[in-house]
Amino acid sequence: MAFKKDDVIIIEPKEVFVGKMDAPVTLTEFGEYENEECAKVNEIVKQLLEEYEGRIRFQFRHFPLTLIHQRSLKASESAVAAAQEGKFWEMHNVLFANRRNLGTTSLKLHSKEAGVKNKKFLDDLVNGMYGWQVQDDIKEGHNRGVKEIPAFFVNDVMVTGKPTFANLSAAIDAALKKSKTKAPAKKPAAKSKQKV
Repeated sequence: MAFKKDDVIIIEPKEVFVGKMDAPVTLTEFGEYENEECAKVNEIVKQLLEEYEGRIRFQFRHFPLTLIHQRSLKASESAVAAAQEGKFWEMHNVLFANRRNLGTTSLKLHSKEAGVKNKKFLDDLVNGMYGWQVQDDIKEGHNRGVKEIPAFFVNDVMVTGKPTFANLSAAIDAALKKSKTKAPAKKPAAKSKQKV
């Protein structure tokens, strides 16, 4: 007698945000964990989330440059694995802090530091359990015209120029101004408790 295997529901990167869920502006970054520029801009994103608290939400999408950084793909998969336990942002920051040490065994140690409890974490990583989710992000990045990283979008519009605090702030301010002229005021929603 055959048994039907339970369907596993995987939380996709496109479903993971930090900030107020109904914020008028969504800031999306396509990046990877071995890239120095992505690590630097992660600090800028933290400043933006503080500066625009309640008015923006942030999403990180995976775009590992595997021809340059061979470990970036598994690092991205490990972040998706951590998201299954609500630990995406913790893992995200640990990966950037340890960007020069992202071997598969190290990823297991980083997951513990991020608070991931899954005993099959390493097996899932080795078996590519979250590979499709990362591939979906890469495909979406290509479809949106991402050619280099970090690449940012404000409300689905690509931000041109270097991703500095000033450039990203200007794009966010323009989107906020546009949203005020378009939409009536909404009741404030509950704030997300997670931090980048």
